[in-house]
Amino acid sequence: MELWFTEFHNENSKFSMKVKEHLLSVKSSFQKIDVLDTYEYGRVLVIDGFIMLTEKDEFIYHEMIVHVPMAVYPQARNILVIGGGDGGTLRELTKYPNIENIDFVEIDEMVVEISRDFFPFLHCGFEDNRINFYYEDGVKFVENKEDTYDLIIVDSTDPIGPGEGLFTEEFYKNAYRALKEDGILVNQCESAYFKEDRREFERAIGKLKRIFPKSYAYQANIPTYPSGHWLFGFASKKYDPVLDQKASQWGKYNIYTKYYNEKVHKGAFYLPTYIQNILDEA
Repeated sequence: MELWFTEFHNENSKFSMKVKEHLLSVKSSFQKIDVLDTYEYGRVLVIDGFIMLTEKDEFIYHEMIVHVPMAVYPQARNILVIGGGDGGTLRELTKYPNIENIDFVEIDEMVVEISRDFFPFLHCGFEDNRINFYYEDGVKFVENKEDTYDLIIVDSTDPIGPGEGLFTEEFYKNAYRALKEDGILVNQCESAYFKEDRREFERAIGKLKRIFPKSYAYQANIPTYPSGHWLFGFASKKYDPVLDQKASQWGKYNIYTKYYNEKVHKGAFYLPTYIQNILDEA
């Protein structure tokens, strides 16, 4: 008998993958967590029925959420990561020798424990002594921070359940205050292809534009996410992500990447017309 996992994108569309083995199914205090071993995509992390990452394409998401802002602000020293309990964002950040401190805030410690056990290609991100672990609500964590971080990365789940508060205007205002005068915030911003996801993207990018003087969206092709066309938000008090890209400085780190490069960085901000229209109207 064949076993398939299916994620429903909406009532008219779904995405399926053939499963070798269902390795784990547990429920934490916050969410249901499953680990699958699949034929095409390797190991897969599923939370509340939605694919968070796959072994085959996780590098795209994690490289783009980290190296884009770091190539604009390569001298960043103090970083805050909210979410990202799988460890992939930390893995990419720890490749930078100049980073002095990473505050890692994850509401669900079980996600970290499961990643350590089932995703060896990610758990190296947890081993760096520059990381301070905080298992608490990222929304509350930033409330009293001011002029602290060079970069805030919001590596959250979708804007439902535990991740919902990370898409609010109040959170973005607190994050703005927590950043230094030349700080950058990046976040995963859903897709704009299906109606349901587009609504969340419009809301998120509109809030960023109201708070940050420089707000942009950028894109990546992630095959296992809804539509395959995924968007990130880039918000800064100072920097234009294309005009202020410091490719030569970033290149001196000699960081090996499989997706990100200097030209992809620029191209990621040249968006399809229908998405650019959303940005213009936000």
